[in-house]
Amino acid sequence: MLNTNDILETIHMIEDENLDIRTITMGISLLDCASDDADRFADKIYDKITRKAEKLVETGEEIEKTYGIPIVNKRVSVTPIAIAGGALTADGFVKAAKALDRAAETVGINFIGGFSALVHKGFTVGDRGLLAAIPQALAETGKVCSSVNVASTKAGINMDAVAMMGDIIKETAFLTKDADSIGCAKFVVFTNVPEDNPFMAGAFHGVGEPDTVINVGVSGPGVVSSAIKRAGDCDFSTLADIIKKTAFKITRMGQLVAYEASKRLDMPFGIVDLSLAPTPAIGDSVAHILERMGLERCGAHGTTAALALLNDAVKKGGVMASSHVGGLSGAFIPVSEDQGMIDAVTCGSLSLEKLEAMTAVCSVGLDMIAIPGDTPADVICGIIADEISIGVVNTKTTAVRVIPAYGKKPGDMVSFGGLLGYAPVMKINEMSPAAFIARGGRIPAPIHSLKN
Repeated sequence: MLNTNDILETIHMIEDENLDIRTITMGISLLDCASDDADRFADKIYDKITRKAEKLVETGEEIEKTYGIPIVNKRVSVTPIAIAGGALTADGFVKAAKALDRAAETVGINFIGGFSALVHKGFTVGDRGLLAAIPQALAETGKVCSSVNVASTKAGINMDAVAMMGDIIKETAFLTKDADSIGCAKFVVFTNVPEDNPFMAGAFHGVGEPDTVINVGVSGPGVVSSAIKRAGDCDFSTLADIIKKTAFKITRMGQLVAYEASKRLDMPFGIVDLSLAPTPAIGDSVAHILERMGLERCGAHGTTAALALLNDAVKKGGVMASSHVGGLSGAFIPVSEDQGMIDAVTCGSLSLEKLEAMTAVCSVGLDMIAIPGDTPADVICGIIADEISIGVVNTKTTAVRVIPAYGKKPGDMVSFGGLLGYAPVMKINEMSPAAFIARGGRIPAPIHSLKN
C-alpha cells in the first residue's frame, strides 16, 4: 500500500533526479512474413509492424499522463531479419531494412531493432546476405538498428564472424562519415545475446518469444547517485543495502508501466530490464555514482570494485520488484551517453583498457566508444575478440559498439545528438592482431559450459 511519503518520494525522483522509464519496446515476430520475394517480404513486414504497433506511442503517452511517469522512448524489436528473410540476397535485405525504417516512421517510434543475425556457430545463406547488407542498410535508414551475435558460452567464439565485423564497421563508418560515422552507433556485436532485450541497438525479438510482447527498460542513475550522497560516509554493507532499496523502488515503477502497457495493448507482458541506463543529462550518470562512492574520478584504481558492488546491488534490489526480469539488467557504461564517462575520458582518467576491465562485472560491454577513424579493421576485430571472450568465459552478455569516426584522431570530439550524446575519440593500442584473427575457425567453448 503506497503512503503519502512514497508518492512524494517518487515525484521528487522524477522532477529532481532524472528518474524515467527509458523505453517501452514491443517485440513483434516476423516469422509469418517469410517470403523468397524481397518486395513481398518488405510489404508484409511493413504491414504487420504498422498494424501491431499502431497504438504503441499513443498508449505510452496515455500512461505518462495517467501516472506522471516520463517514458522517454517507444520502440519495436523484430525477429532477426536473417532468420525471417533467410531466402533473400543482400539487395533484398536492404529492401527489408528500408521497410523497417518506413514502419518505424509510420508508427512514430525512435528506433527499431532486429536487423540481426545469430552466427555464434556458423553462417546460413541468410546470415551471409544480411551481413553483406549491414553497411548500406544502416547508411540508408535512420531508425534501423543492427546486431550480430558472434559467440556464446555454449558454442565458443566464431572467429570467422569476428573477422568480418571489422570490415563491416569500417565500411559503415565510411558510408556515414558526414554524420560522424553515426551508422556504427546503430550496430552492436554480442556474445550470449538475450532474446528479450528492450534496449537499442541490440534489441531483437527472439524465436522463443510469443507473436507480440511488451518489454520495459527502466533507468535511474540520478536516483541512485542521490541516495548514496544522502547516505554519507557509511560502510560497504550499508551502501549496498541503500542501492538495493533504491533499485527496488525504480524497478517497481517499471513493473507498473509494463503491466499497464500490456493491459492496454492487449499483449503479453515480457520482462522488465532493470538496467541503470545513463544519459548525457547532468545528474544522470553511472560514472558519477562510482565517484559518489569515493573515487576521485571514474577510471581510478578501485573503479572496477565499485562497479561490481553497484551492479550486484542493482540486480538484487530490482529482481524482487518485478515478476519477470530479463534483458541486460545491470549498470551500463556507454561513454558517449554518460557525462561522467565523457569527463573521465577527456581528463585522461579512463582508458579503453580500464573500460574493458570494468565490463567483466557489469552490463553490457564496450559501448558507444569513439576511436580514430584510421583504426585498422584487424585492430577493431581484436577489440571485439577480447571483449567477447570476457562474456564467454564469465557466462554473461557482453557486447562491442565502437565508432571509428572517419577523419577523427584521439582528442577530437564526435556528436550524435539526443540520447546518443557526444564523445571524445579515445586513444587505442594499434599493435596488430592480424595474424591471430586470420587463423579463423572457432575458439572452443570453455570447460564450464558443459553443464548437461
